[in-house]
Amino acid sequence: MANLLLVDDDPDLLKLLSMRLSAAGHRVTSVESAEAALTQLAVARPDLVVSDVRLPGRDGLTLFDEIRVRHPTLPVILLTAHGSIPDAVDAMARGVFSYLTKPFDGKALLDKVNEALALPAPSERAPSGDENWRAEIVSRSNVMADLLAEAKMVAASDASVLITGESGSGKELLAHAIHRASPRASRPFIAVNCSAIPESLLESELFGHVKGSFTGAVSNHRGLFEAANGGTLFLDEIGDMPPALQVKLLRVLQERSVRPVGASQSLPVDVRILSATHRDLDAAMAQGEFREDLYYRLNVVSLRLPTLGERREDIPLLANHFLARLNQKYGKRLNGFSPDAIKALSTASWPGNVRQLHNVVEQVCALTTTPMIALTLVQRALRVPSVEVLSYADARERFERDYLVGLLKLTDGNAADAARLAERNRTEFYRLLQKHGLTPGQFRADPASSPPAPAGG
Repeated sequence: MANLLLVDDDPDLLKLLSMRLSAAGHRVTSVESAEAALTQLAVARPDLVVSDVRLPGRDGLTLFDEIRVRHPTLPVILLTAHGSIPDAVDAMARGVFSYLTKPFDGKALLDKVNEALALPAPSERAPSGDENWRAEIVSRSNVMADLLAEAKMVAASDASVLITGESGSGKELLAHAIHRASPRASRPFIAVNCSAIPESLLESELFGHVKGSFTGAVSNHRGLFEAANGGTLFLDEIGDMPPALQVKLLRVLQERSVRPVGASQSLPVDVRILSATHRDLDAAMAQGEFREDLYYRLNVVSLRLPTLGERREDIPLLANHFLARLNQKYGKRLNGFSPDAIKALSTASWPGNVRQLHNVVEQVCALTTTPMIALTLVQRALRVPSVEVLSYADARERFERDYLVGLLKLTDGNAADAARLAERNRTEFYRLLQKHGLTPGQFRADPASSPPAPAGG
């Protein structure tokens, strides 16, 4: 149930709209002027304002400007007559959520109201002190709320955590949040992507090396375990760690000490391990690609990040969050996305998850020339490749059939002429037609006159 503020100087229309919105389950406060609306806003902030453009004294556009100053994230829907449509369109460019042209039916109003209420706006308040740990994770979905509650609970312990989830879903952000919520928050947080470092260098990066231990080791090098001492080491894409290094990592976790490459003695380390992977480690263990004993060391607690498709209610919130940050990067003053653009984002397929959404928002931010990002730009950024990638065999099959169809259309279903054009004998040509389920009669104006296929064809 949402709290709506309804503003209109027509008492009859005000009563009708209030009844419709109340019947839809909303709590409605009705006022007849912009001044009364501002007074009401000072008392309590609603979830949405629906206002007529034409009002006595201050009009609806002036009211909107006042609301933007006091509550910049509060959505506003304007009701407008035909004569004031240009004003409403201009207001859309300045940040009005949407407008309805009178007369409109009740369903149109409810659809716009539902769209506005489904569009989360960035919070106007900074996170409270006990929520700073998760400040980088923008979310209001139930599935993320459950995950974050579990993550905060786990953070208080020193247990190793394995974070699973698809690429681009934000595994490193969650790991960093767990670190900030933990007793180790004041100590280092160091992240390493195990798949991004060549195997020959990964051991040295993790455990360090001493001068002269191998060609190019011109000085002692402190590894990431030492660098993270007292804090948290995040091993991203742990599923791609080479088997030989898995053995050495297991030894470090068991002995809580690390021996740099070429060193004769081990060094004690106090490091909490968080790890992440997009791989199915159960399948990797079954195939002998991941050690079972290491898996159980790392997977004391398992947290799974949902895909973006599983938290679609977060998409508008994330899109606006990224837009606010990118405004500064590109030196623009963008007000947001048009309602149909937000709808397109919210219903799109996101195989690249949050990372892909950020890339799309950055693209439209860089290209837009208007304060309100239009649907066409979002559609362009979401466009899938127009070239269908087929195997060579499938591509050949498709070409062959299309070629035969073209010949038969050209010759009006005359197989002899088609075979001659293809420079193939009739028997071979009929075999090709049979292979693709084609009959010359399909392409003749008078199918009954189609000549029979030759015997044995």
